[in-house]
Amino acid sequence: MRLLITGGAGFIGSNLVRAATLHRTVTDIRILDDLVTGRMSNLDGLDVETIPGSMLDDEALDRAMTDRDAVVHLAALPSVPRSLRDPIASHHANATGTLRVLEAARRHDVGYVVVASSSSVYGANPVLPKTELAWTRPLSPYAVSKLATEAYALAYQASFGLPTLAFRFFNVYGPAQRHDHGYAAVIPRFVDAALRGEPIELHGDGRQSRDFTYVETVCAVLLDAVERSVSHPQPVNLAFGARAELLTVVSELEQIIGRPIARRHVAPRGGDVRHSEADNRLLRSLFPDVVPTPRMNGLRATVEWFETHVLKQRA
Repeated sequence: MRLLITGGAGFIGSNLVRAATLHRTVTDIRILDDLVTGRMSNLDGLDVETIPGSMLDDEALDRAMTDRDAVVHLAALPSVPRSLRDPIASHHANATGTLRVLEAARRHDVGYVVVASSSSVYGANPVLPKTELAWTRPLSPYAVSKLATEAYALAYQASFGLPTLAFRFFNVYGPAQRHDHGYAAVIPRFVDAALRGEPIELHGDGRQSRDFTYVETVCAVLLDAVERSVSHPQPVNLAFGARAELLTVVSELEQIIGRPIARRHVAPRGGDVRHSEADNRLLRSLFPDVVPTPRMNGLRATVEWFETHVLKQRA
């Protein structure tokens, strides 16, 4: 199988490239990445063709889509706070970008497309766990753009017969996730601060909860979807109902690193939801063989990666 991964130099994308190089059915890997949030160093040592460029550039897209069998579309402009500062940029990258990817796939007769949506689309819906048929009420421009991402993918399935699958990611974490910018996700920020002996920053009381999913598990599901061309007419939650409060994650990190971690509470962030947890019955029905990585195992692997790839570089 000849695979295109958009955003392949990013956190999830580079982990997917590593997993795909070991997969029995993937024979050729190409990535498209404009390196706005990704890093070429994430791909060191990997046999992968790289096309530098944006999904907003049809010429780059045409080069990337040529002779591909399947696409995993991960390229996006992430972060709720970033979208509050620049809503138009989030819309262009995530909504318009997805539309252009789907059109390019259709132009080049690509047989299958997976896209990455987000649990943020549930927004103001307070019901837990979140089922795919629950109503959505996005609270941020980022969440709106991700709702458009999945809606376009499913519309292309219905309108043009393009086999697609739209996953709603829930707080993916793991090795290679960036900690060093203002829009970094919570776990890499926590791990980096803890290893440096600095206080971790908690927005609000720290009792907000998330359904954390280890990146290795996400990649296993993505590759299984590509291998079997799994398609479905509605979005699919990609998480396993493993909700934890942020304070619980801090306590687990204390166990792993073997010392207390100081906390500093700051104001809550605009656009954030209070609690998030996936109903995973649809996911398990479509991917019955995938076994999720326990959170302590995933956190330990993440800490080990930071110790090797971040702390040693600072020394």
